[in-house]
Amino acid sequence: MPHGIIMTIVIGFIVGLIAKLIMPGREPSGFIITSVIGIAGSFLGTYLGRAIGHYEPGQYAGFLMSLLGACILLGIYHLITRGSSRT
Repeated sequence: MPHGIIMTIVIGFIVGLIAKLIMPGREPSGFIITSVIGIAGSFLGTYLGRAIGHYEPGQYAGFLMSLLGACILLGIYHLITRGSSRT
């Protein structure tokens, strides 16, 4: 695997834990779900950064874009899990 993808995963793991602390409300997910959301958020941050021209092809998201991506995904996760727990 390229070095950039490994760094995206490592940053995403850390960012997932930080995003969990930032997002309000009680989080029902465990450590693994939070880590996966953080890693996916880091990839989302890379995609968003490239879409707005912040990153060139071959560049990967830094800490702030990864955190933004993780918060977006964690918010979506909250909406989905809260909706399913009410029924």
